[in-house]
Amino acid sequence: MKVIDLTLTISENIPTFPGSPQPNFINWESIEKDGYNLELLFLSTHTGTHIDAPYHFVKKGQKIDQIVTRRLVTEAILIKIRKGSDQAITKNDIQKFEKKYGIIDDGSTVIFHTGWQKNLNKKSYFMKNPGLAVSAAKYLASKKINLVGIDSPSIDLGKDGKFSVHHVLAKSGILIVENLANLDKINSEEFHLIVAPLKLKNATGSPVRAMALVD
Repeated sequence: MKVIDLTLTISENIPTFPGSPQPNFINWESIEKDGYNLELLFLSTHTGTHIDAPYHFVKKGQKIDQIVTRRLVTEAILIKIRKGSDQAITKNDIQKFEKKYGIIDDGSTVIFHTGWQKNLNKKSYFMKNPGLAVSAAKYLASKKINLVGIDSPSIDLGKDGKFSVHHVLAKSGILIVENLANLDKINSEEFHLIVAPLKLKNATGSPVRAMALVD
């Protein structure tokens, strides 16, 4: 069994979503003065590779600390579909995958590898990223999908300021993981996924350590 880290490293220099603060690591205790090292951390709960709880877009939606752990350790389906600036993953794209590899079962976890992660340090990363079309989101919602993940900063197209796909998925209780890394290292259409968020009381999201377990 091989473990592949699907997580971006959070540092003070990591690119962040427009309007979100840059992380700040504050040295608080030191071995010299206190006998141990300790730091404080200031950052958005949606920094780096992170998970969105439905509460992020639904007033009475499920919060991070309310997510049951079985939803975070799953068998995942990987859909590799190269997309560039402002290009949407459509319902038809998903159905083409199903025609080749088999129907996606209800309640599945679906991960999209678009190749966009290579643009992480470009200005266009957050503004022109690929994402799901509303048709694709509604199709996945009809299957009561457990979790949807993507290697771009948002499940929505960068140009969609209304966050249309987030609303569709959140209203259906579907978890969203964004900014996944290293999906190119997975060579199969199915893998074991672990997504480990912090159990933050009443939070809309959390940075995660995401891992793929592959044979």
